[in-house]
Amino acid sequence: MATEKYPTAPQSSTGVPPGIPFIIVNEAAERFNFYGMRAILVVFMTQYLMGSSGALQTMSKEEASTIYHLFVSAVYFFPILGAIISDGFWGKYRTILYLSLVYCVGSLVLAANITRTGLTVGLLLIAIGSGGIKPCVSALVGDQFSAKNKDLMSRIFGWFYFSINFGSSVSTLLTPWLLEHYGARVAFGVPGIFMLLATIIFWLGRHQFVRIPASGTAFVKEAFSLEGLGSISRIAVIFALVAMFWALYDQTGSSWVSQANHLNPDWLGIKWIPSQMQAANPFLILIFIPLFSYAVYPAISKVWNLTPLRKIGLGLFLMVPSFLIPAWLEWQIGNGLHPSIGWQFLDYVILTAAEIMVSITSLEFAYTQAPKKMKSLIMSLYLLSMSLGNAFTAAINYFIQNPDGTSKLAGPNYFLFFSALMLVAVIAFAIYARFYKGRTYLQDETA
Repeated sequence: MATEKYPTAPQSSTGVPPGIPFIIVNEAAERFNFYGMRAILVVFMTQYLMGSSGALQTMSKEEASTIYHLFVSAVYFFPILGAIISDGFWGKYRTILYLSLVYCVGSLVLAANITRTGLTVGLLLIAIGSGGIKPCVSALVGDQFSAKNKDLMSRIFGWFYFSINFGSSVSTLLTPWLLEHYGARVAFGVPGIFMLLATIIFWLGRHQFVRIPASGTAFVKEAFSLEGLGSISRIAVIFALVAMFWALYDQTGSSWVSQANHLNPDWLGIKWIPSQMQAANPFLILIFIPLFSYAVYPAISKVWNLTPLRKIGLGLFLMVPSFLIPAWLEWQIGNGLHPSIGWQFLDYVILTAAEIMVSITSLEFAYTQAPKKMKSLIMSLYLLSMSLGNAFTAAINYFIQNPDGTSKLAGPNYFLFFSALMLVAVIAFAIYARFYKGRTYLQDETA
């Protein structure tokens, strides 16, 4: 290792690994790009999309929702590709760096060409780049830790998630405003600049990261070993049930935005742009991460042993009422009323609490349950649950469209349908989690 300019195994240290700050700042800038772009995507497709002739060629609400969820599904499908490249060939660092460049090109195309062609090419490149790096970045966080400082891992994953939502909270407020005042090119271009910044920051930390070498054929052997297949099968069931969480959660960028257009935008003395309400989620996460870590979880643990699977189960259960509120709002709208957009904030409080329990816990759970040569692959299975959830939602939005433009699940029935499905998933998860037997794996350390 003396000839290397970077460590290839975790250091024997009890402190925070030196590469962590670079990863956290990189993640904040990358998430600024992704969530800022995603926040305005449905509004862009339904109000700003141009045809090749230079005239508006917008989509219906259902078509835009279908494309939105197909895109998000693709973003969380490509982690499989990134994981195979990372664990088997390039290693996590090179995979992240090279696919980040693909990501930058996609952001440039989306900003420069606001037609259907630019939308298709830009979203495809972003899905490949963003999706490909996802399992590698979160696995790279875990690779920095040894048995000496593993007690810091849960807290660092919390700060990692904090950085995600710091970047997304700012961009979710900013990009709708940029779209309304400066148009689509600027609204997509500013997040694209942040993606370039994220790539540069990551490159600057190249000598600080612990880089576990790619294992080549050993990766394939471990993946298809009895132990590897056992790990995959056990955790795949967990994440298949978590997929229903994402089928509901990611509708904050589609059905919730569409509903916000019919609500009274005046709340707290501010006239809100409908898509700006999505900023409530990342802002609440910034508050809830320390609140849950230092108050909620310790309080619950005093009366009930709060294991990772129990945290996830509680979060899944909270998603059931999170879709009852928009169902009630749809009923109000159907009576000709215009409820305050502030009701969506209450909904975001419930949804964010659920996210804290499900998403952060699942990141750490996926890493610790993955055999050493399969860290990115198991992370990609967790991300695949997001892909499956969004693919399911896209399929539902496609099949409920009637030829005359109406919906088979109109008004509150749409949200009640998803709430009922979530309840079924919660019950199935609780039964499976009761009998789950896992094993914890951490990387070896250097002396």
